[in-house]
Amino acid sequence: MRGVILLNGEPPRGPVDTKDAFVICCDGALRWAQGKVRIDLVAGDFDSLGYAPEGALTYPVEKNFTDGEIALDLLIGKGCGRIDIYGGGGGREDHLFGNLQLLYAGFLRGVKTAMHTNCTDIYCAAGEIVWRGLAGKTLSLAPVGLSAHIVESEGLKYPLCDLTLRAGSCRGVSNVVESDAARIFCDEGVLFVFEVREEGKW
Repeated sequence: MRGVILLNGEPPRGPVDTKDAFVICCDGALRWAQGKVRIDLVAGDFDSLGYAPEGALTYPVEKNFTDGEIALDLLIGKGCGRIDIYGGGGGREDHLFGNLQLLYAGFLRGVKTAMHTNCTDIYCAAGEIVWRGLAGKTLSLAPVGLSAHIVESEGLKYPLCDLTLRAGSCRGVSNVVESDAARIFCDEGVLFVFEVREEGKW
């Protein structure tokens, strides 16, 4: 079973894949998603939307978890083995940072959790990580926590062999996939993986 979370960030420019998925819309995401995306449940504290829609699962505004965490827990409780997040980027960077933690939270519970912004697909991974069909695309890696060690790599412009990525360093940013089947092996720690679909302006 697959789950989809809709968040109150930058609306996706493209379609949201809801096929065979249970879709939870969080709070203010209803503004961009209603009438455009199939929604199975609306949930949150609704401090952004300003009102609680009829039939919504409502939580208090003053709580120790975000609406995204609520949705993640609900979907994992339903047995979802994969969760895709849309609307997690743009706007407030503190929310973006929090939404990245959802990816690691899903990873820790054995659920492949990915966030899709308008430019990038982001997820957490460890062990052998393989990329197919991404030749020519930018790929960035960052450690979750203090460090992550990469034993070897294949098919990347900048080889990553016996390399420790550390917090406080930008090493791992802006590599390039050069083959149709690239891979790395991360034997210690966990990585944030950023697959850049569309190059932004910097």
